[in-house]
Amino acid sequence: MEYSLVHPNIISLMPFGGLLAVIALGPLCFADWWNEHYPKVCFGLGTVVVAYYVFGLGATGNVLLKAKDYVSFIADVGSLFVVSGGIHIRVKGEATPMANTVYLALGAILANLLGTTGASMLLIRPWIRMNKYRITGHHITFFIFIISNVGGFMTPVGPPLFLGYLIGVPFWWVAAHGWPVWLTGVGILLAMFYAVDSRNYRRAPKAVREEETAHEEWRFEGLGNLFFLAVIFAAVFVERPLFLREFLMVAAAAGSYFTTKKPVHDANHFNFHPVKEVAILFAGIFATMIPALDWLAANASKFGSAAPAAFYFGSGTLSSVLDNAPTYLSFVSALSGFAGTRDMQMLLAHYARFMLAISVGSVFFGANTYIGNGPNFMVKAIADQQQVHTPDFVSYILRHTIPFMLPMLLIVWLIFFRS
Repeated sequence: MEYSLVHPNIISLMPFGGLLAVIALGPLCFADWWNEHYPKVCFGLGTVVVAYYVFGLGATGNVLLKAKDYVSFIADVGSLFVVSGGIHIRVKGEATPMANTVYLALGAILANLLGTTGASMLLIRPWIRMNKYRITGHHITFFIFIISNVGGFMTPVGPPLFLGYLIGVPFWWVAAHGWPVWLTGVGILLAMFYAVDSRNYRRAPKAVREEETAHEEWRFEGLGNLFFLAVIFAAVFVERPLFLREFLMVAAAAGSYFTTKKPVHDANHFNFHPVKEVAILFAGIFATMIPALDWLAANASKFGSAAPAAFYFGSGTLSSVLDNAPTYLSFVSALSGFAGTRDMQMLLAHYARFMLAISVGSVFFGANTYIGNGPNFMVKAIADQQQVHTPDFVSYILRHTIPFMLPMLLIVWLIFFRS
């Protein structure tokens, strides 16, 4: 499979824009129709783009490579969903604002060890149980902001930074250069959450507050699945032969599913509906975004001036709606063009702030929408399954991203990338 350098007609971006629009507005404006027909919409629009690339451009290799990326994505997200569903963390009460803030802070640290997908799948269910007496949309969105995205910035355990590791960025380079950015971003979001959650807590009836501050009980069941988690995380670093990584992930998921006791699955309300929904939606997204990514690759070097801020906002804005892994690589390629070298050590030595800007933009901005990063929609799907009121696509942006994520992103720009 070889990737062809093609210049798709800009009209071919319309299916991607249309899919984003219907994902945003469908559940809000015509929920019943959308719930019944969204697979047809995703596969239909995806088929239009695939047909254009195969028969119109003759770029079958591009489609096959994106299909490979999709298989890797689903294998990673799906296996972590299954294995984490076999681990039950039993909690009682304790959902005070301070306890919640500490939980999110620990989750941000864990996201660097397990990756944002692993930490999200492991921690979302106990998070919902901790807050079951007064859970609101901000509990879900701040979980996505901190644990599913910003918190996992320090290590390349998962995409997009794992791709940087594969092309020569040392494993600890981002942590060594970006820890002040991580502390700033996570710290601001935790402070915002504490303020919002404290207000929510004060509004709760006294009986609820007393229940939540009762003596807590923590119990862990299904810890044998930690072995299967270790297999999945080790498999992330397997590159050859083709699809061995995905085979190991699926095998670990199967081992977990068939060895986990039924009461543990029942306690987690486990079923395959959330991962099925994510698989269908992202099949459409991966297919329709192929021309968008090709257009980006052809034009990334034209975005703004050669300044860190241009790379920060450029990679960040597109990572909000595109897969942040190829977006990251596209802007690293654009930086290579500006620098006149593809030697990664030269880029890291002379353009460290540019590389850091691309890394921060690709990771942090992924929290801006449900589709900006793989774990986001999975967290929403699990929350919806457990009948938690989550904001729709538009409300997520208007009521959560703009008032909370945007100020944090602007402060990070002012402190680290403005000059």
